Amino acid sequence: IHDLGGKQGFGPVIREAGEPVFHDRWEAAVFTTVRTCVVAGMIQNIDQFRHAIERIEPSAYLTHGYYGRWLGGLENLLVEADVISTRELTQRTQSLGGDASAGIAARPNPAFGPIAPETAPGSKRQVNDPPLFSIGQKVQTTSARRTGHTRLPAYARGRSGKVVALHDGWVLPDANAHGLGEAPRHLYTVEFSGEELWGTEAEPGLRVCLDLFEPYLEVDDE
Repeated sequence: IHDLGGKQGFGPVIREAGEPVFHDRWEAAVFTTVRTCVVAGMIQNIDQFRHAIERIEPSAYLTHGYYGRWLGGLENLLVEADVISTRELTQRTQSLGGDASAGIAARPNPAFGPIAPETAPGSKRQVNDPPLFSIGQKVQTTSARRTGHTRLPAYARGRSGKVVALHDGWVLPDANAHGLGEAPRHLYTVEFSGEELWGTEAEPGLRVCLDLFEPYLEVDDE
């Protein structure tokens, strides 16, 4: 449900003039709690956290707002790390006046648990193998269905584009989110035409650039 890029039917993005950093006090509390969990080692990397957010209840993802999604993802991680149980969370919420019939965003998975910490600050890493693609080369994104976390959006799968920048090695989110190691890969910026992504209904002259990892790309034989 998180992969909504390019999907129709959700209306235009409304930009709020003078938007505050936080709309309500609880949003600031969620932000602070997440940062505290990072310092405490509960959240080891950004990919782990993003994947936890992606796994919340789809209806909650669409209706709970930005920090509501953060809260659901955080609850996933806390329960999966055995820091607190779903029952304890529910009891505490109700003791503070929470609605017992309200929908719950978190969907913790018993198969998930603590993962190893990052090997170094940031996400840029050394990759010894030379890049497979070069600037100006035509490439095609893989159309294979991917399970778990990935940074290849659905609307860009199986599409042809051109490499316009090379960023050397970076941590591969597809592995890092699942505690499978950082598995660094070369990262490229690939440019697509709007028509290639969305057909003739795309805005004329539109160009879209995506930062994509090497395993997402293939040589465009055409």
